[in-house]
Amino acid sequence: MVSPDPVSGPMSRPLSGIVVQKYGGSSVADAAAIKRVARRIVEAKKAGNAVVVAVSAMGDSTDELLDLANQVSPLPPARELDMLLTSGERISMALLAMAISDLGFSARSFTGSQAGVITDSVHGKAKIIDVTPGRIQSAIDEGHIVIVAGFQGVSQDTKEITTLGRGGTDTTAVALAAALQADVCEIYTDVDGVFTADPRIVPAAQKLATVTYEEMLELAACGAKVLHLRCVEYARRYDIPIHVRSSFSQLEGTVVSGSIDHQEPTMEQAIIAGVAHDRSEAKITVVGVPDKVGEAARIFEALAGAQINLDMIVQNVSAAATNLTDISFTLPRSDGQTAMTTLASLQSEVGFDSLLYDDKIGKVSLIGAGMRSHPGVTAKFFSALAGAGVSLRMISTSEIRISVVVDEDEVDSAVAAAHTAFDLDASEVEAVVYGGSGR
Repeated sequence: MVSPDPVSGPMSRPLSGIVVQKYGGSSVADAAAIKRVARRIVEAKKAGNAVVVAVSAMGDSTDELLDLANQVSPLPPARELDMLLTSGERISMALLAMAISDLGFSARSFTGSQAGVITDSVHGKAKIIDVTPGRIQSAIDEGHIVIVAGFQGVSQDTKEITTLGRGGTDTTAVALAAALQADVCEIYTDVDGVFTADPRIVPAAQKLATVTYEEMLELAACGAKVLHLRCVEYARRYDIPIHVRSSFSQLEGTVVSGSIDHQEPTMEQAIIAGVAHDRSEAKITVVGVPDKVGEAARIFEALAGAQINLDMIVQNVSAAATNLTDISFTLPRSDGQTAMTTLASLQSEVGFDSLLYDDKIGKVSLIGAGMRSHPGVTAKFFSALAGAGVSLRMISTSEIRISVVVDEDEVDSAVAAAHTAFDLDASEVEAVVYGGSGR
């Protein structure tokens, strides 16, 4: 049994389990918000839980630090940029520990490296290799509330400070929950849960009570910003339930757990979980690639070597007269210049004609486990898009997802049309975005 909090007074009770909570930047945007979050954390402690919190940098401070770095240097060294950016979370973790202390409870704050978050050595988008939570467990055993700086760790090989990339605090929280064998990982954000579409585009979007890991993985991969993709992958691997809630309300939120392979079909089961969209991608077309064995592999090996993740890939049928083909793929817009430079260096070696780059696109995706057993979903989706006058540039499917690439300015129309076509609109508006960012 864990010792009671030594300074919490008569409210202390024996601890019933470990709860890991995560608070995003909008939840700790200023001093008043930090105090509100501190009260919420203390409530969980009073309920008899050991509480571990992963916290993001305050508000938009990470963006502000990035802007500052770019003013000082147009190409800041990756190591120093990680050193700079991790300071944002250190500020918020210390302030949150102070606010908890003022409420009469003992808190201990730890950086990612102090918390035992071990990563690979890729600056800017490191992956967690292991979590060794010895110091956290000791602090829990002593009765402290533990605050951990999210988004960061320490490289296993170089011992350098690293960052996990955008949304990395979500991943930090789930990794801590897995390492500590926590009962649940609560992700607090500025919306009341996971919705059937972005409430900023579809005000009639409905909140989902539950969603499976697979559906949430597809939603996250397709642009739903409420949870980070790697966080959901980690949760599924270690079977950690994620409870998505708003730090601005007391509503129940959405529970992410379970697999589509173990669902019992019911009459009320929804065919579609939601419609996601993503405006952060670009499309590259490699024109006139010789249709020979191994040429596509050389192209994609070069991109992998540049640490670029690709999304949708389409290869045209080779023209009989020329024996040449075009290969198109989407990728993060932020990696566009690196990808173009990498591919240009291969042109003489592979022998393709040219490269085309388009960053005025968006991706719209329909996601739902129910589409596995319901025919006609694709036809209804494409009919809805056609009715809204949306032109399709690329199409990709999985067992529970259909994704299309459209013009950037047609994304909102496509999302709204698909949402309505599958009867996802609520009878009254229930979606509220409290902080404005969706994280």
